[in-house]
Amino acid sequence: MGGLIALMLGLACLIIGFMGEGGHVGALVSWTSFVIVFGGTIGSLGTSFPMKHVKKIGKLLRVAFTAKSADLPELIFYFNYVLDKVKKEGFLEFESELESDESINPFMKKGLQLAIDGVKPEDIRNTLELELEMTAKRHKIGSEMFYSAGGTAPTMGIVGTVLGLVHVLGGLAKADMGALGASISAAFLATLYGLGSANLIFLPIGSRLKTLAKQEQLEKELMIEGIMLVQEKVSSTILIDTLKGFIDKKEQAKLDSRYFEEGKLEEVTNG
Repeated sequence: MGGLIALMLGLACLIIGFMGEGGHVGALVSWTSFVIVFGGTIGSLGTSFPMKHVKKIGKLLRVAFTAKSADLPELIFYFNYVLDKVKKEGFLEFESELESDESINPFMKKGLQLAIDGVKPEDIRNTLELELEMTAKRHKIGSEMFYSAGGTAPTMGIVGTVLGLVHVLGGLAKADMGALGASISAAFLATLYGLGSANLIFLPIGSRLKTLAKQEQLEKELMIEGIMLVQEKVSSTILIDTLKGFIDKKEQAKLDSRYFEEGKLEEVTNG
């Protein structure tokens, strides 16, 4: 939701600034400029990318504004829990819990299931890394579409302005000065729509999707390493110290704090 709020704030600031200069909101509305800029941009996308990708724009927008970053310290703590359970009860005992837990990330669930099935570590890693690579390529196409739209929209805005000026100049001999000024103003709205949509909508969303893709890649790389360590049944210390490399200092402190608290709680319980 933070991205959507920031977008609304940016649009609101533009409108408020325009009104502060003595303008009114109605002067910013032009359905013809809207059709030229956004229709032309969509047409350009349909030419540049296969239609099956263009049809996913709605889904990409939902991802951009609703996706939540994973809690990596919590994920590491979960792997520590799985490791402890596997050591005590074995992989087969953990399988029923894995199947019944619908909150587990499908990617991680797949990797853990492969480990339960006794698949070789190198085969599990190759399978998951291939899936990760394919996912990254799909995400890259999504962000590239918005970058492409961000490059096309200003050009479409200029095209709309030129078309408007062609109409204005064609009737210049018969037009009065009042009507001429309004027509020129309307013509430049297309440029405003193009520049505004590119720098407030298309390019920022493209950057946001790219950032989210990097975050997802980091999360899944952590999952792959976690699954490998659980399968090897390493010590809890080695697992946590290894997976700490995926998180920043602040998140490491959060992980250490919780791990310390849980350890103290276990000591009290056992005592």
